[in-house]
Amino acid sequence: MNVAASAHTSVLLNESIDGLNIKPNGIYIDATFGRGGHSRAILNRLGPKGRLIAFDRDISAIEASKSFTDDKRFSIHHIPFAQISDLVEQIDLKYEIDGVLMDIGVSSPQLDEAHRGFSFQKDGPLDMRMDTSSGQSAADWLNSASLEDITFVLKRFGEEKFGKRIAHAVLEYRVDKPLTTTAEFAKLIDEAVPVKDKHKHPATRSFQGVRIFINGELDQLEEGLAGATDVLKAGGRLAVISFHSLEDRMVKRFIKTQSQGTVYPSKFPVKQSELDVGKRLKAIGRAIMPSAQEIAVNKRCRSSVLRVAEKL
Repeated sequence: MNVAASAHTSVLLNESIDGLNIKPNGIYIDATFGRGGHSRAILNRLGPKGRLIAFDRDISAIEASKSFTDDKRFSIHHIPFAQISDLVEQIDLKYEIDGVLMDIGVSSPQLDEAHRGFSFQKDGPLDMRMDTSSGQSAADWLNSASLEDITFVLKRFGEEKFGKRIAHAVLEYRVDKPLTTTAEFAKLIDEAVPVKDKHKHPATRSFQGVRIFINGELDQLEEGLAGATDVLKAGGRLAVISFHSLEDRMVKRFIKTQSQGTVYPSKFPVKQSELDVGKRLKAIGRAIMPSAQEIAVNKRCRSSVLRVAEKL
């Protein structure tokens, strides 16, 4: 069964689908549906008895999934992928999943829609929530957070070395009026940063940091990785695409830790079978980056990294 192609460009599409090693009658999870590019590719490799379960916490993504509803092999749930283990257990498929795909971070449609507030290149409300039906917007947080908290978020999640300067500028700005738009925040950052990177907009890191904090993205990733590993059957695959160093380090560390098994002190007398206890994953190949050809077509993919692991 062939599912119609989408105009949306999915990152590392062939590489990630190949990494899942799809079985025609298998059960797969697309933990970050987005606009369905990866889901379409998975469905195109599944047979009539295959099944695809998708997740997304973005209401716009749930709306976009309506074009899939005629396919009886497909279902979607409006929840964050951190809840993957709970949902799979509820539908009685724990340890029955053949593969999980996670495409982490903000999607192109979210960046392109000014009213979502993710992009410093498009003026719109300073929102940044992936799930606009709940939680605190970026504007609400920036207009109430302390100097220390804003500094921490910009430095920790945005890796912005001028985080304290920017935080001071936020507090000074909001004395007269609250921050409400992406253009205001981007201009404030531009004026606060004393040294500019000629290859990167000065607001890039700060927008990333605030977005990650507002959406709890690193906590979501930690829980999602553990949940995905939990629900996979033996031989099932986990494929994760990340877009910045904080995410990729977490994924790399998680796979390494889950591949090590029980750690004993140096020279401790132990059998090989005992060393293998606790091993849950094995890495499949090395990290995969997009080709020069893919980057030429889609510049936003240039920082993406794919890592694949298999459940033991």
